[in-house]
Amino acid sequence: MRQLNIDIETFSSVDIKKAGLYKYVQSPDFQILLFAYSVDEGPTRVIDLESGEKIPEIIKLALIDPEVTKRAYNAAFEWYCLNTITNTPLNQWRCTMFHGLYCGYTAGLEPTAKALGLPADKQKMSVGKSLIRLFCTPTKPTKKNGGRTRTLPHHEPEKWELFKEYCIQDVETEKEVGKRLSNFPVPLQEQWLWELDQRINAHGVAVDKALVEGALHVSDLSTAELTEEAVNITGLNNPNSTQQLTKWLSDQGVEVENLQKGTVSSLIETTKGDVKRALEIRQELSKTSVKKYQAMEEAVCEDGRVRGLLQFYGANRTGRWAGRLVQVQNLPRNYLETLSHARQLVQEKKGEALKIIYGNVPDTLSQLIRTAFVPSAGSVFVISDFSAIEARVIAWLAGEQWRLDVFNTHGKIYEASASQMFGVPLELIKKGNPEYELRQKGKVAELALGYQGGKGALISMGALDMGLTEDELPDIVHRWRSSNKRIVDLWYSLENAALSVMTDGQPVGVKGLLLARESDIVNGLDFLTITLPSKRKLFYAKPFLSENDFGKEAVHYYGMDQTTKKWSKVNTYGGKLVENVVQAIARDCLAETIVRLDNVGVQTVMHIHDEVVLDVPKEHADLEAITQLMSQSIPWAPGLPLNADGFTSYYYMKD
Repeated sequence: MRQLNIDIETFSSVDIKKAGLYKYVQSPDFQILLFAYSVDEGPTRVIDLESGEKIPEIIKLALIDPEVTKRAYNAAFEWYCLNTITNTPLNQWRCTMFHGLYCGYTAGLEPTAKALGLPADKQKMSVGKSLIRLFCTPTKPTKKNGGRTRTLPHHEPEKWELFKEYCIQDVETEKEVGKRLSNFPVPLQEQWLWELDQRINAHGVAVDKALVEGALHVSDLSTAELTEEAVNITGLNNPNSTQQLTKWLSDQGVEVENLQKGTVSSLIETTKGDVKRALEIRQELSKTSVKKYQAMEEAVCEDGRVRGLLQFYGANRTGRWAGRLVQVQNLPRNYLETLSHARQLVQEKKGEALKIIYGNVPDTLSQLIRTAFVPSAGSVFVISDFSAIEARVIAWLAGEQWRLDVFNTHGKIYEASASQMFGVPLELIKKGNPEYELRQKGKVAELALGYQGGKGALISMGALDMGLTEDELPDIVHRWRSSNKRIVDLWYSLENAALSVMTDGQPVGVKGLLLARESDIVNGLDFLTITLPSKRKLFYAKPFLSENDFGKEAVHYYGMDQTTKKWSKVNTYGGKLVENVVQAIARDCLAETIVRLDNVGVQTVMHIHDEVVLDVPKEHADLEAITQLMSQSIPWAPGLPLNADGFTSYYYMKD
């Protein structure tokens, strides 16, 4: 025996979507119901554990045999669940979902099977979701079902037999997906990184339960007070209703097309009296802070830790991580100077004091979300992040020397960019000088224009909110591009390389990247690939040439549409390819850091974009050593000027 393909079906009263895998499995009523397996690509068998069947001894031995590779779709689930009955080491597992993500496909066995064009008999059975709801989750007691809280095999024997077929079919589908992708293997270093990611997720991060409980309590009080005030002002039954409030505003002589965040903010600036206050209340109530606290409360395990916050390869175009459960990748920033005092008031549920001191209670609770994550007893957080990582990577990749000189010295890229764009000496662009206003133009240009953005990108990045006029924007675009000719050249070089590869099929090298066409005719797979300096590849599935919206020949491929969330045709261009590559290289720098930290025995509990959050015993909290480790050169990126900065804290925050 060399390989074991596995799929299991389980029961738990914990909602896995809200609480995550770890709390789901740690529930006292967790059970493995069905165990389907295939040995060395042979026929799939299913063991009905719920009906008293036993896993064969030879399969139990295989689960712990280092010579037998275990494969599953979303293998983290099978690995963690099966560890409740036997110790099956993580390094013996391979995840077919991750393999699909690596090759540019989406998450989910069903959509991946369809995207790969699997025949109907190899695709996931469509009845699966209803059967999982029936047998794997608690049943609502009714007179019709005799008041039972679970559906067992003898309650629905025909559906139970269908459920076993479904479990078998999942193994068959997973096997076929694995076969189709076998000629495009996951690099060994990425497999190791997947294993490290599972260990980080399983370790989890502690949550300040008193703060979470206090925040929910204070939020309820604040919401009730604000709603009552809004009712008194407007006379509406539900002042939070967009329809009702829109009509009320119209009656007050204020016509609005919508009540979106930006619209409300603008209206507050131009209205007064009851209208202004009603809009302010809507703005306060729109804060989503309470949802984050609710997510923490749902997901926290008995030991006070939240697990499973990170999704490995969640952004499959670049390989970056995505957030799950509490969504740590998009937590609100904090600006309060007295965070500790605000935390104490919330922990003690002193809502009135919070309101008197800080005014806007929902906004204060929103700023405290990060601080609900805390280190283990006797430890502190060391929080460190890369400085301007994407700006450094694009400068290094393009060979834009003046930018590299900035990052190798003072690092003031906004000032330096303004200096280059407007021909003003760098030393004049400092606070107190009239030239300092140019820094704002340099900043917005840096944030918006690196990936072939134009006037629209500047507006999206808030250029008009910064006080710039629309008439100024074309000049800013022109000046930035004139100052960054090598980056501009990189856009067109990558685009032309991709077009060339698609036209004649020959690989093309650009700035240490290799673009190629890779196909598997037997399995009907075709990719445009970009090999990164780390030797990891980016995959663009089913590529073809076609006219884009501007009537220009462009590379198209199949991927997840970020708007519709469906597998469909996507077009790309030079700036977008550069963005993919730069973000992927930045991700690889973060991955290198996480591995280095693990190698020296430092526990990572979270990482957000380019920042790591480390849970370190107080006596070993060496911030300088951490930032030096993050700033070290990377063998596959010679000359890339990395730099990191950080701080220590007794709770997670933005410095």
